[in-house]
Formats: sequence, structure tokens, C-alpha cells
Amino acid sequence: MFRLSPDRALVATVDFFTPIVDDPAAWGAIAAANALSDIYAMGATPLFALNLVGWPRDQVPFEVLGEVLRGAAQVATRANCLQLGGHSIDAVEPTFGMAVIGEVHPDRMLTNAGAGAGDVLVLTKPLGTGILATALKRDALLETGMAEAVRSMTTLNDGAARAALKVGVSAATDITGFGLIGHLANVLEASKVAAEVSFEALPILPHARNLASRGVVPGGTQRNLEEASRVEWDPALSVADRYLCVDAQTSGGLLLVVPSENKEALLAELRAEQTPAAAVIGRISDGPPGHVRVRSRMDT
Repeated sequence: MFRLSPDRALVATVDFFTPIVDDPAAWGAIAAANALSDIYAMGATPLFALNLVGWPRDQVPFEVLGEVLRGAAQVATRANCLQLGGHSIDAVEPTFGMAVIGEVHPDRMLTNAGAGAGDVLVLTKPLGTGILATALKRDALLETGMAEAVRSMTTLNDGAARAALKVGVSAATDITGFGLIGHLANVLEASKVAAEVSFEALPILPHARNLASRGVVPGGTQRNLEEASRVEWDPALSVADRYLCVDAQTSGGLLLVVPSENKEALLAELRAEQTPAAAVIGRISDGPPGHVRVRSRMDT
């Protein structure tokens, strides 16, 4: 975030990756929504974006790139975000993403600090995109099995951000490569608190749990679990369950920390915005900063 004046600040973010689905337009749409996600996680409004392209020009036709850009443009249009050009290079494998600039009032910016004991954790998209994308690459899942995941990944987090700003939340973050637990831990460290999460309350995409139980798990998710040293796992949770908690997400939802008295108002606003999920998954507690206790079930 770069403050321009007492009432105006710019937010800058960048994200890009190789294909995670076979449909090039869907990949472009997912990449655009993913790049825009950090803007919404900070309560900002996108202004413009620059496309970032790496393309194996001698192996993949430029017509395919056209489809990628078409999908991205559709999402950018939905976000009222101008695309002002970009840059492309010759590359070994296709890569696409965006650098996005947004605007926010410094006093209304959402941050990952400010969570307090007793606050409630609310998640706005289901988990499991990393596992499903890996299954597709390994031919362990048909493209049709990705349909709900693609709908989730191409859904902007703008509605979730509007709901958070309208109701008022203590902290917010989007869920991407570090998974739910990793990004929650960042909030807890910044806020100097701990948290409890109910596995039973987590929204999970179809097929994800079954695939995880069969060992279809991306490398990033495996690393996330290895690095989850400050997590207290319920012994009843299987390794597959734990993988879902740390699954590396692409274009995941917002994790919102809301005072308990505002919980029902936030859930109502999220439903009105038709976010892919509006799930109460746990609560903030006193304890060592960054510590997460994951129970199989709890009263949320």
C-alpha cells in the first residue's frame, strides 16, 4: 500500500502461474480473479491491470493465447478494471497473470492485523483447488470434475469485500498458496493471538477429500503441512484431512475475522452477495501468537 494523501492510497499486487486447467479461457479467467484477489482482501477497488505473459511461441499457437486473454478480459470487465497493456516474453511453458493497481481510503483498508479473542472466523470460498488441479494434471480427475472449482476460482472476491466493509471486520486475508492454516497464522501473528478451527465446518469442494486420501496432493500443499509446526491437530483428523486444511489454493476466498456480535450481519451480507461459501469455521482465542488448534468438530 502506498499512501498518496490523507484520504487516498494505492494498492499494488502481482500474481501469475502456469495452466491449472485445460481450457485456456478458464485459465485466463482464474488467473485474473486470482491477481485481483489481494486488492479485495485489502478492501480496495481495482483501477487497472497490466498483463504478464510467458509464451512458447514455437509450440503453442497464439490463438490459444488469445483465448487466455479473452477469459482474463471477461473477469477484468466484471471487476470494472481496465487492462492497459502489459508485457510478453518467449518462455519454455505458458505463463499468465496480472499486475493490478487499486485504490483504497487508508482509514478503510482491511489488514491482517486487529483480530481479538472472541472474534469469529468466516470463510467465503470452499477449499481443495490445489488438490483438484493436481488430480487433473495426473489424469486422476476429468475436466468435468473441476466444474465447481472453476466456478469458485473465477468468482471475484469483490462481494466478500463489500460485505466485510459494510458490516465491519477486525481483520481479513485472502487464501492462496499458503493454504487456510498458513494465511490464518499470518493473521494470528500480526494480531498476537491464537485460534481454534473446526474441520467439520470447513467448506470443501467435491472430490477433494477422496483425492487427498488417495495421495493426490500438490507439492506446495505437502510443504505447507511440513511447515505447520505451530498447529495442534486433533488426533481424529487423518493426514488427508490435514492436507485439506493446508491445501495451496488458487483464487481462494477471503478469511474474515468478525466480532461475534456482527457475525449474523456478515453472514447475511455474504449470502446477499452470493459468495461461494459463507461458513463460520472457528474463532480467535488467547494464546501463543500464531498457534492454531484444529479440532475435528466444535461449536462455532
